[in-house]
Amino acid sequence: MNPPVLRIQRLTRNQPELPLPAYATSGSSGMDLAADVTDDLVIPPGGRAMVPTGLAFAIPTDFEVQVRPRSGLAAKAGVTVLNAPGTIDADYRGEVRVILVNLGDAPCTIRRGDRIAQAVVAPVTRVTVVEADALDDTSRGAGGFGSTGQ
Repeated sequence: MNPPVLRIQRLTRNQPELPLPAYATSGSSGMDLAADVTDDLVIPPGGRAMVPTGLAFAIPTDFEVQVRPRSGLAAKAGVTVLNAPGTIDADYRGEVRVILVNLGDAPCTIRRGDRIAQAVVAPVTRVTVVEADALDDTSRGAGGFGSTGQ
């Protein structure tokens, strides 16, 4: 069975050209996304920024791309993806941008080509929504956060 194909279009011609997203190892789940900025971008503590990648995706039908934080950026600088995981729908053709937030205590500088997030291609299951007058009982019932005792 052949894997699905993710078609990628470069939207900018900034130089030097950035590499396309790729799996770093044979066991990688995500592909690194790089910052397509021309000037350094400084995110102050508590600040956020919409960081361009310069790329648009043609995602196969019945798939999505999840934009996830990079653990190194989070651990070293306290910077993460604000809406993690962000979802890129299969029918979106605009530029992929990553919303970064600086939860650290020092400014974080994003430079051209910095790896800022990971892209994970995942299948999407669509369901049929049916309104119900009542739902079946479970042992948990309507218990919320912490209701399982863990």
